[in-house]
Amino acid sequence: MFRPCIDLHNGQVKQIVGGTLSDDDSGLRTNFTATQDASWFADLYRRDGLRGGHVIQLGPGNREAAIRALEAYPGGLQIGGGITPENAGSFLDHGASHVIVTSWLFEGANLDYERLHHLSSVVSPERLVIDLSCRKKDGRYHVVTNRWQTFTDAVLTPQLFDSLARYCDEFLVHGVDVEGLCQGIDLELVELLSGCCPLTVTYAGGARTMDDLIRVTDVGRGRVHLTIGSALDIFGGSGVKYRDAVAYNNSLAP
Repeated sequence: MFRPCIDLHNGQVKQIVGGTLSDDDSGLRTNFTATQDASWFADLYRRDGLRGGHVIQLGPGNREAAIRALEAYPGGLQIGGGITPENAGSFLDHGASHVIVTSWLFEGANLDYERLHHLSSVVSPERLVIDLSCRKKDGRYHVVTNRWQTFTDAVLTPQLFDSLARYCDEFLVHGVDVEGLCQGIDLELVELLSGCCPLTVTYAGGARTMDDLIRVTDVGRGRVHLTIGSALDIFGGSGVKYRDAVAYNNSLAP
């Protein structure tokens, strides 16, 4: 299934090359900057019945735009980027179906289960998505935090997914090394997710044609969904027509 996205940077909807994010954005590569605001995209997804998409705040200065998107599609979008126990409830109150958390769960490079327990006392598993976006190092996929620049000790394995699954409703995994490049999905990562993830997972990174959407749906056995960003015509791309992706989802509906 196709799942949509709204990536926010400095309050604008953008498509960027994920691996170029940094604290000062000095090397940031931007593929597309929208003239429409976040709520325009949220309303589009609402009218087309697309659920499970995510709004990602890439750094500070995005809260107002994110809230406008959530309020335009109540219950239809997840929200991630800078989520903590202190602000999670506010985003849920503004209409997010789920909050997505990554960096807050880590103390430096270490996954902190005490933090996870604390978050679970604030956000029920039915409203939480754990983001395990990753980069490959030494043949293994390591979760990365802090704008995808910090490698952690968490490696994508069946054991990791099993240990986290009781705390959340879904997982989100960006293949950071191919994110925004439109050079094809990381099929090895998709296969890994399909084989060892016990919950629904959304994969994002590298999608360039409708064939990628079909391949992820088939390999993922219906449990791995695909986010398409820079390749979409609504984000300035030429590889995938948004209407074709919507039609594909409709063709899968029971």
